[in-house]
Amino acid sequence: MSGRVLVGVKRVIDYAVKIRVKPDNSGVVTDGVKHSMNPFCEIAVEEAVKLKEKKLIKEVVAVSCGPQQSQETIRTALAMGADRGIHVEVSGKDYEALGPLQVSKILAALAKKEEAQLVILGKQAIDDDCNQTGQMTAALLDWPQGTFASEVSLEGDKVKVVREIDGGLETIKINTPAVLTADLRLNTPRYATLPNIMKAKKKKVVNMKPADLGVDVATRLEVLRVDEPPQRQAGVKVETVEDLVGKLKETGRI
Repeated sequence: MSGRVLVGVKRVIDYAVKIRVKPDNSGVVTDGVKHSMNPFCEIAVEEAVKLKEKKLIKEVVAVSCGPQQSQETIRTALAMGADRGIHVEVSGKDYEALGPLQVSKILAALAKKEEAQLVILGKQAIDDDCNQTGQMTAALLDWPQGTFASEVSLEGDKVKVVREIDGGLETIKINTPAVLTADLRLNTPRYATLPNIMKAKKKKVVNMKPADLGVDVATRLEVLRVDEPPQRQAGVKVETVEDLVGKLKETGRI
């Protein structure tokens, strides 16, 4: 297969940052907070670049939806080996309300426009943990999907995918074009070297709006309130089994 791969890269709050809820409980604090590429998206980029290095595909296109800062995430993907980027600019209230359905519509429209053979996404983002975008994109395109991939191999016009499921591993073979979502054990993403970071600055990134793709990003969901999880109560040490039973009775557990 000598086609094109579209890879979604999402800008999220860095995994090492302690999340804080806004005082008005409308969401989480994002101003002045370190952001980076979603770890599962890094795995998706790595897999696409590896396919290109094996000369199984001809081009890797990194796509991100979000504000101007999302271009930094695209540049990271370009430094890892993607060939060019597409930034679909969504800002303000539209960005705050941007969900898997809206992103899926954008990705589906771009997959058709770019005539992509594969769309590779992370299985989920670490900020909302939705795990929906890949499945929705496949449904909108009416393409086969290989989700939770821990191993991917191209065999002519088919893709062999080893999936991680609750009971172990499942191996499937699907036709292309197709949508894949990357699981944690698919690969180990490479670090972007300084020379590649410099080269990435010269690679092309196209800027567009959802309207340019005929996509309406209006949301049908409303977040009523965001709260931190309740603080865990301190435990109590007891000396004997009798003391334990007594404590359980006091608290009404038994």
